Amino acid sequence: MSCEILINVTPRETRSVLVENGVLQEVLIERADARGLVGNIYQGKVSRVLPGMQAAFIDIGLERTAFLHANDIVLNSQQDTQPTVSISQLLHEGQTILVQVLKEPIGTKGARLTTQLSISAHYLVYMPNADTGVGVSLKIEQSEERHRLKTVIEDYLAAHHLSGGYIVRTAAEGVIAEELLAELVFLQQIWQERVSQQGNLALGDMLYQDLPLALRTLREFFSPEVERIRIDSTETYEKAVHFSKQFLPDALPFIEHYRGGGPLFDLFQVEEEIKKALERKVLLKSGGYLIFDQTEAMTTVDVNTGGFVGHHNLEETIFKTNLEAATAIARQLRVRNLGGIIILDFIDMVEQAHRAKVLATLEKAMLKDKARHQISHVSELGLVEMTRKRNRESLEHILCQPCPSCAGKGYIKSIETICYDIFRDILREARQYEHHPFMVLASQKVIEHLQNESSDYIADLEAFIGQSIGLKVEQHYSQEQFNVVLL
Repeated sequence: MSCEILINVTPRETRSVLVENGVLQEVLIERADARGLVGNIYQGKVSRVLPGMQAAFIDIGLERTAFLHANDIVLNSQQDTQPTVSISQLLHEGQTILVQVLKEPIGTKGARLTTQLSISAHYLVYMPNADTGVGVSLKIEQSEERHRLKTVIEDYLAAHHLSGGYIVRTAAEGVIAEELLAELVFLQQIWQERVSQQGNLALGDMLYQDLPLALRTLREFFSPEVERIRIDSTETYEKAVHFSKQFLPDALPFIEHYRGGGPLFDLFQVEEEIKKALERKVLLKSGGYLIFDQTEAMTTVDVNTGGFVGHHNLEETIFKTNLEAATAIARQLRVRNLGGIIILDFIDMVEQAHRAKVLATLEKAMLKDKARHQISHVSELGLVEMTRKRNRESLEHILCQPCPSCAGKGYIKSIETICYDIFRDILREARQYEHHPFMVLASQKVIEHLQNESSDYIADLEAFIGQSIGLKVEQHYSQEQFNVVLL
């Protein structure tokens, strides 16, 4: 598999994408006025404790208070062996507390917090408050390699009497001990430097901030499959080279300063792919299509055969459409960064073997996804329930805002319906204010409908109420907006 990382930098925005075999797979966007919060550590203050929810709201200096659940509070070793402790015993209002952002604020929800602090690097995650121990990523499957990695870290911690926990990330597979230990020492130094600053922190002050997006992309996405890393900013390129020399020497030969004549994202039609990822409908090569509907509660994906009629029978046509859809859905979830509860409505399949094959195809396609996910079986109705961890806003929420005409509903009233609303308002006002002519203020299209298709009804209404009804176009009115005023 051929992979490339493209990093596009402008003064106020950085965009990073991962392209596999010429196809867009991941999109990350960071803007100067809305930099990501995940991984940042703050000095917070407990503003409210909710025993019934086993949670607390923490003020960390953001617009909305953040949310801390009791399960995300680190307990000491004695408490770990006891039944669940009430959050009222752990926190009280006004208490200062050091917290780390687990999830970005999403929609109307504040950030999700934890007191299990951690600092991530390419090979290791350091947890200074955890019990001394070493965990290894489950994606490293060979038992000998898992044992080697764990032993390297454990021996070093014991020899130097160091505390805290470590998680060995998937990228560490096959890495020599010297590189792992160099990163371990770096993480220890970073934390000791931050601890020395802790006494000077005020409410909302940041103790630690994660890397900027360009460097974070190198840390998270660089792997042996990556063949090129192209960066179109001289300054960011130099920072990436400096960062790689220290922490990612294997990536250094692949980093390039892009000086092409056209925009970097035009290389693999990235701009066009991002545009498509904002659309509700996704076309499949066979002629079928997917419909994505994102709500606050969940995301639904509907699979349709569309213009695909197949060559044999209906069941075979449905099966082939669902197979193609399973692969396309896995990619779209990554590109759009959709998370939470996701319901996949595959076309109903009669044969159990076909259902199993579609599910296996989906599971295989999702193996490339770094986000933690869980997939259920195919139900009798062809539905698959799945969850995907969501740490940041979806692509749609980052790049779009609710439509001012429909307020995010996705539809508006028809012109005919609005006209009937106007007629009812006129009748209501006529009963309250007798002997007054009326003026209807509305959009161009609504006024045109009243003057043409509804002209007979306007005449009948004038005769019924005994008053004249004037019509006036308001150019700035949306289709649903109107006013009935007295003259």
